[in-house]
Amino acid sequence: MGKTAIKVIVLRTAGTNCDAETAFAFRSFGAQVDLVHIKKLFDRQADLKDYHILAIPGGFTYGDDIESGRILANELSRKLGPDLCRFIGDKKLIIGICNGFQALVKAGILPGPLDKNEREAHDASQKATLFNNDSGKFEDRWVHLKVEGGSVWTKGLGEIVYFPVAHAEGKFITRDGNALNLLKANGQVAFRYCGPKGTKPKYPENPNGSVEDIAGITDSTGRILGLMPHPERHFLFTQHPFWTRLNNNGRYGQGAKIFENGVMYVKEHLL
Repeated sequence: MGKTAIKVIVLRTAGTNCDAETAFAFRSFGAQVDLVHIKKLFDRQADLKDYHILAIPGGFTYGDDIESGRILANELSRKLGPDLCRFIGDKKLIIGICNGFQALVKAGILPGPLDKNEREAHDASQKATLFNNDSGKFEDRWVHLKVEGGSVWTKGLGEIVYFPVAHAEGKFITRDGNALNLLKANGQVAFRYCGPKGTKPKYPENPNGSVEDIAGITDSTGRILGLMPHPERHFLFTQHPFWTRLNNNGRYGQGAKIFENGVMYVKEHLL
């Protein structure tokens, strides 16, 4: 791997459907992106150690059989566990969007260890999940999000962003109240659903009923981000549903900053 190459692996498998958009987003900021089927990692035709960023995009992997993201989560933890531990230990970046977020949570990668005891024990147990929407239906709409925490991924996003959601199992819940309290105390909440002006949301502003309106979280380092909304679908300014009514402030939409932040982190810390 060349010293100046910023390498991103966009993981795909049966049912992934947002891989091309995610790859386009990273390529737009100069990254070298490989779309890699997960089987190539199993067969050692590709290796995570050759990359700086792992992106797990949206879709309906394996038809969301059992539950959304569960089969992919099992593959990540049971077949790629040591590789992922090494990747994370090397202070590299991971982003999971929608189905990718579901997989990271159910694999125990997010939120990860929440306190000192769990970190010392390398606790990789599942501490949260994404469950059926309270509405009982697939939610396909745009939502406002309040940006929180100090993740490298969310730097410079501003206070409120506008991204689309498209999911049937997006209700974020924690294992128990202690896990929720630690998540908040650690500053691991990255996004919350909100009203257009940052107010407490009502349905459909919170489209799924997530506990405390949580739409995205990070690990304790802020280097691993998962979120249900799709920033790659508001990557360009013209993807905003009301773009013709807005002042054009350039080529990019609000989601672009997330991908730019990932690339800039690699330039500044990993090359």
